[in-house]
Amino acid sequence: MASKPGILTEWPWTWLGNFKYVVLAPFVAHSIHSFFLSKDEKQKDIVKFIIFPFLLSRMIHNQIWISISRYRTAKGDNRIVDKSIEFDQVDRERNWDDQIIFNGLLFYYGYMKLEQSHHIPFWRTDGIILTALIHIGPVEFLYYWLHRSLHHHFLYSRYHSHHHSSIVTEPITSVIHPFAEHVAYFALFAIPMLTAVLTGTASIVALGGYITYIDFMNNLGHCNFELIPKWIFSVFPPLKYLMYTPSYHSLHHTQFRTNYSLFMPMYDHIYNTLDKSSDTLYEKSLERVGESPDVVHLTHLTTAESIYHLRLGFASLASEPHTSKWYFPVMWPITLWSTMFTWFYGHAFIVERNIFKNLKLQTWIVPKYRVQYFMPWQRESISNLMEKAIKEADQKGVKVLTLGLLNQELLNMNGEQYIKRNPELKVKLVDGSSLAVAVVLNSIPKGTTQVVLGGHLSKVAYFIALALCKDGIQVITLCENDYNMLKARLTPEAATNLATSISYTSKTWLVGDGLSEEQQLKAPKGTLFIPFSQFPPRKARKDCFYFHTPAMIAPKHLENVDSCENWLPRRVMSAWRIAGILHALEGWSEHECGDKMFDIEKAYKASLDHGFRPLTLTSATESKA
Repeated sequence: MASKPGILTEWPWTWLGNFKYVVLAPFVAHSIHSFFLSKDEKQKDIVKFIIFPFLLSRMIHNQIWISISRYRTAKGDNRIVDKSIEFDQVDRERNWDDQIIFNGLLFYYGYMKLEQSHHIPFWRTDGIILTALIHIGPVEFLYYWLHRSLHHHFLYSRYHSHHHSSIVTEPITSVIHPFAEHVAYFALFAIPMLTAVLTGTASIVALGGYITYIDFMNNLGHCNFELIPKWIFSVFPPLKYLMYTPSYHSLHHTQFRTNYSLFMPMYDHIYNTLDKSSDTLYEKSLERVGESPDVVHLTHLTTAESIYHLRLGFASLASEPHTSKWYFPVMWPITLWSTMFTWFYGHAFIVERNIFKNLKLQTWIVPKYRVQYFMPWQRESISNLMEKAIKEADQKGVKVLTLGLLNQELLNMNGEQYIKRNPELKVKLVDGSSLAVAVVLNSIPKGTTQVVLGGHLSKVAYFIALALCKDGIQVITLCENDYNMLKARLTPEAATNLATSISYTSKTWLVGDGLSEEQQLKAPKGTLFIPFSQFPPRKARKDCFYFHTPAMIAPKHLENVDSCENWLPRRVMSAWRIAGILHALEGWSEHECGDKMFDIEKAYKASLDHGFRPLTLTSATESKA
């Protein structure tokens, strides 16, 4: 929002929320009906019919830019601005598709009012040339002066400051403006299109190509990584006046009073508003090589829909905890394609970069879904992918690599097999079990004398049971087999506080994967379920409370946080991921994997010392089923 919002700031359909697309429904329905069902041949016009598919193609085009930009800026090669992007920017830019809806309404309206737009040919060379010349001349010139006027304090504070709230730009930043600004911009861009239509030289390629050119150049100028090669300007030197680069427009967002041109810098040259550091920043960005991280968190995909929640997916979904959306079933072709892609793609890839004090952090994804980890014939492939990622991290000089989700004990004894197979590894493998145990223990309400332990037993579960029994807290198991397995690993003194039962009065349940609905129904009303597993339990009770999986609230000096870690709330990190950061900060030189458990109290104290805060029972209440 601008600092002093002016009139026509909000979009007319803002109040519709996620149902804003209904404003297009009557026009889309009519175009489909007239094209397929109308008996009047004049009504069967491909021009009107393809408006809606064209709008969809624009959304896909923009999303491709978003994904590529986020991947490239996370990787670091050719990145222009290093400042971080936070959740407030993501929230501010989540309505980037409003301008596409607006354009769609104007296209349908223009079609209805201008008979010359009916049944236009696919291609007309004269119309394409005319459109290009009018853009180079009047449009670029008028935009330059409109843009300069928007930087006058009166208009800037009421409108354009909203766009400039994003100093570090993403492709979609290009279309984040108040409604009134978009009206002005469309009036400019309509000049070439209306001229072509009214002179009878319009074609589908001229109109569609012009809008696609605008989208492409807008995304290019705001992507925050330099990709225009130097040789292009060497081969054709005048091009520097006809095409800007990402670094060129980035300077406008950091300096504010230079580089006003739309896509063609010639007017900045003519009116002496060219930033003197444009060439220097361009060359510097082209030469920049991404820095190696200090800590890598190696995780994987969860459900088929989790691709949309990745930071490289839909920015608005990535900024919220994982939830299923009503429109996911409609997107099944994309979901199916991405699922098939994971069967063949053989390399972990980066999805996020963060800064913690002086540490450079990255998150890498193994391109496999949760279900694939339980397929025996997939295990060797996944293990090889992980080993390749660990070796790559070691070659890059990574200090610590943490194993997330099922990359732990399901396949590799919490990473121990990789150390045995590669004794020369310098990177420290950390499964984070010690901090996970500490977080669970500190989530148990004060004064608790008895807990129920359920779900599949893990390394974390064993050490939780040991710590509780040593402290004199009784641990009740849900089955005889779990009781026997735990008892075999506890000291005789600690085992006196271990028991099994078929009825339960304790309202504190520590639960892992595999906790069934039937077992949850045995808990008394008001029970607090505290997971010790990587994955949250399925919520079967509305009269109970479900705590988050082991995690802590990140301090403010964790930078560039604009996405959520799976199902966790904003700025909350899993204990397993935090453990790697602590390992690097404290300079701990040993691995934490296999049966090895780091000092639990020492790990928890270090997390507090570095600013991480425990989640409270209030957080658990907010997660009530």
